[in-house]
Amino acid sequence: MENNSKTNPHKGGRHPKKDPAVHRYSISLTAEENAHFQTLFETSGMTVMAHFITACIFQKGITTIKIDKASIEYYVRLTSLFGQFRAVGVNYNQIVKILYRNFSEKKASVYLYKLEKQTAELAVLCQKIIQLTGEFEEKHLKKKS
Repeated sequence: MENNSKTNPHKGGRHPKKDPAVHRYSISLTAEENAHFQTLFETSGMTVMAHFITACIFQKGITTIKIDKASIEYYVRLTSLFGQFRAVGVNYNQIVKILYRNFSEKKASVYLYKLEKQTAELAVLCQKIIQLTGEFEEKHLKKKS
């Protein structure tokens, strides 16, 4: 009595590929060749070795990614330093307002003179940081053509 005519033999699962990759090849590498191959694969940033090999064979564009830890560390610290500069700027504005609100004009001017000297030193330091950053970018971050 079971007369179930199935129109679709595949009930579920993954749909079959139209052109599956069924041809396989095997190569042998020496220890030195394998080390060089592994280095190329790791620097390519690809996660699947089969895709990397296919790209090498058919001369597709292979990108290599080099991460310079020193550059990243410099960038992180420079970003932190700029955050501190912004905080100093905010504090500077608050101090000027407080000085004029709580002290006489003459006393506030004396304190502002001292603050102005410190600000000049900070400006010189900032110019030095900008110069060093420019030198760092030229030496380490610019692509050599």
